[in-house]
Amino acid sequence: MKLNHAFFRTGFGLAILFAAGCAVGPDYHRPNGSAPPQWGEALNGGETNGAASVAGWWKNFDDAELNSLIDRAVQSNLDLKIAAARVREARAQYRIVSADQWPSVGTSGSYTRDRESKHQPILGSLPLPPGVPFENNVYQAGFDAAWELDVFGGTRRAEEAAKAEVAAAEYGRRGTLVTLLAEVARNYVEARGYQRQLAITRENITSQEQGLALTQDRFAHGLVSDLDVQQATTLLAITRAGVPTLERAAQASIHRLGVLLGQPPGALLTEMSAAAPIPAAPPEVPVGLPSELLLRRPDVRMAERQLAAATAQIGVATADLFPKFSLTGAAGFESVSAGDWFSGGSKFWSLGPTVQWNIFDAGRIRANIKVRNAWQEEALGNYERTVLASFEDVENALVNYAKEQVRRRSLEDAVKSSRESLNLANQLYGNGLANFINVLDAERSLYQAQDQLVQSEYSVSLDLIALYKALGGGWEEDAAQKPSVESGQAEQQSK
Repeated sequence: MKLNHAFFRTGFGLAILFAAGCAVGPDYHRPNGSAPPQWGEALNGGETNGAASVAGWWKNFDDAELNSLIDRAVQSNLDLKIAAARVREARAQYRIVSADQWPSVGTSGSYTRDRESKHQPILGSLPLPPGVPFENNVYQAGFDAAWELDVFGGTRRAEEAAKAEVAAAEYGRRGTLVTLLAEVARNYVEARGYQRQLAITRENITSQEQGLALTQDRFAHGLVSDLDVQQATTLLAITRAGVPTLERAAQASIHRLGVLLGQPPGALLTEMSAAAPIPAAPPEVPVGLPSELLLRRPDVRMAERQLAAATAQIGVATADLFPKFSLTGAAGFESVSAGDWFSGGSKFWSLGPTVQWNIFDAGRIRANIKVRNAWQEEALGNYERTVLASFEDVENALVNYAKEQVRRRSLEDAVKSSRESLNLANQLYGNGLANFINVLDAERSLYQAQDQLVQSEYSVSLDLIALYKALGGGWEEDAAQKPSVESGQAEQQSK
């Protein structure tokens, strides 16, 4: 009962002190990020200010193959697995830090054979009766406990920082997911674009081969000079030279897709060998308002959580300026005989508070506080820079998407007029009213216009992908299937 009363009095007194204590260091407040009311770029490319619907943005392209590739990439991409491992690491680290709030209790048991010296300072100076044992068996078993009370909040600040790091790691994983979705879509669109360019090139090769055969026949009948034949041959050779370059680019995109799916580079060559249309952009693209971007972009949310962690670390360092209070105790049984090892007379115990205060450290603690303050300033600057960069990404993506559509419409007109020019040049040349150089120029102009039109068509889709990425779309569907860490609360489940 004496032990219980002493423990109660001591524990109750320290508990009151602990409850009355405050957490040193600054309290964190989320920065008030200022966002413009509207986007600076006029929405002339089909974009609207309607609520952004970018959770599954790739589905807007209505391409089953693209949907399949993205589903597989989300399951097997190695960068995403690495990011998930970082999240698990942060959660485990949080559990380590939060465990410091609780007492640590241990148990031990031992047996030793001891011999005392007969000539030690105390016993050696006393007359001892014969038969005093200097050799004994010592049996010991018991428990020991220690509890550092977080009076000034250092441990609580460390736990606060760990929670923020968990959230930062989760947003980092989501940022990796956003990048992965955009990379898969970008490489898929590029592969289809190169395949379409190859088809255009081969169509022109066929047309130019027919033109060369016709010119050779006319030369054989003395209707044209050998110069016409050589010029037609040169144009055909130049067009054929573009095929290997396009084939190489198409295969490189397919190789990249394989790696993004966590597979060997050539794993998708057979699957992607058949040409397919370039995924077309939808007629309307709701992009929302700038203020929504700060809540959607994972990199912005990650930077904000890192700022919260850095702020809490100031309190962790500041707590070292103050004394540390601990409650320690031990209890067990000790005897020189195994027969009465666990008897009442073999009991022992100890209990009491301890105070430790580092009163001189040559300025180490205060220097560490300055370090943590500098970290916090760095994290704040990084957050503000990330916010500005996010607005810049969206504004640039809006400009590119709108202007490329204007360019595509002009190229459509160019292809139409080039085709009419070629037909007219062929008619005039066939009637002997124009030189063959006019036919060659018309063929070259048509091929270039067709090639540029195809590039513009998939550039429009690529610019839209960049816009979706800038808006931070794609992680919402993933987050809906996983416990949220938005509030900084760490999960208590292990994977």
